[in-house]
Amino acid sequence: MAHQWRGVIREYADRLPVTEATKVITLGEGGTPLVHAQKLSELTGSEVYLKVEGMNPTGSFKDRGMTMAMTAAVEAGAKAVVCASTGNTSASAAAYATAAGLKCAVLVPEGKISMGKLSQAIAHGATLLQVDGNFDNCLDIARKLGESYPVFLVNSVNPARIQGQKTGAFEVVDSLGDAPDIHVLPVGNAGNISAYWKGYKEYSAPFETPNGTLAAVSTKTPAMWGFQAAGAAPFVAGHPITEPDTIATAIRIGNPASWETAVAARDESGGLIEAVTDEEILAAHRWLSSKEGVFVEPGSAAGVAGLIKKHAAGEVPSGNKIVITVTGHGLKDPQWALRTEDGSDVQPVKVPNDVVTVAAELGLEEK
Repeated sequence: MAHQWRGVIREYADRLPVTEATKVITLGEGGTPLVHAQKLSELTGSEVYLKVEGMNPTGSFKDRGMTMAMTAAVEAGAKAVVCASTGNTSASAAAYATAAGLKCAVLVPEGKISMGKLSQAIAHGATLLQVDGNFDNCLDIARKLGESYPVFLVNSVNPARIQGQKTGAFEVVDSLGDAPDIHVLPVGNAGNISAYWKGYKEYSAPFETPNGTLAAVSTKTPAMWGFQAAGAAPFVAGHPITEPDTIATAIRIGNPASWETAVAARDESGGLIEAVTDEEILAAHRWLSSKEGVFVEPGSAAGVAGLIKKHAAGEVPSGNKIVITVTGHGLKDPQWALRTEDGSDVQPVKVPNDVVTVAAELGLEEK
């Protein structure tokens, strides 16, 4: 009988802070596809893969960290959890809290949050509060609630989240047989670039566990390339952005919680964190859908936009192995797929109830 994927905690239990006795809260997250991106490979002259995190249970990479955070919450005896979110964290927290039997409170910034993500949080029974402010204001309140009230904070500032998210790097190495040369990601709150770097470092060195030392799995670590939206690019500016603004709501964050670890990931790996415009993000979003067959939300396309931009500038070495994490499914924020490049709404072509006319419209000739 084929092995049934058990979720990231059980699959990588020897590399996570759990024991056999730990009550694991899981929805079967992880084990997501590593898809060969044929057109991006042809464009860049490198071997490019997409780590499609939209295939997680709630449609984003957040589930990797949330299984660990919710498991830790249960272990700590929590009865309620709280998070601040631009969308994906709220969907994930609500789903995993339901699985754990915990109450969930979600703080979201007013406006500029996708209905696809809000609907998930509401469907799973979360108490949703829309704060008059941006994501950074929401996170500040969530932190204070966690410190002063009987609720467990499950944002990426919770170290359990980073532990769960590092498993994405393990899966990449397990699939490819070694680490790639470059790993590209969108950067918002910066937990993911921090977590992937942590995972790559662990897999490239002997690893101490209570049961003994695990040998290194990979022979190298990749350069970490992160890309922010130009209107929300505090790493590029070198300081927090008080009013971040971008159509890529998932990365619309002006003061990333994982600032220091993201900078360390960039510098230790010999990587970079740069910015791409909303126009470049939407062009990459369309590229993925129309050329690679992978539908992502706009924020998830920032890494692809960055790779295309760097290639156009002659700054992508050919012959490399490159992995890009696309972080969330396109159904999270489907409105952008329904717009043309000039910003108008896509309209279906109307045809009469007649096969000959339909065939003619499709450019088909009779056999």
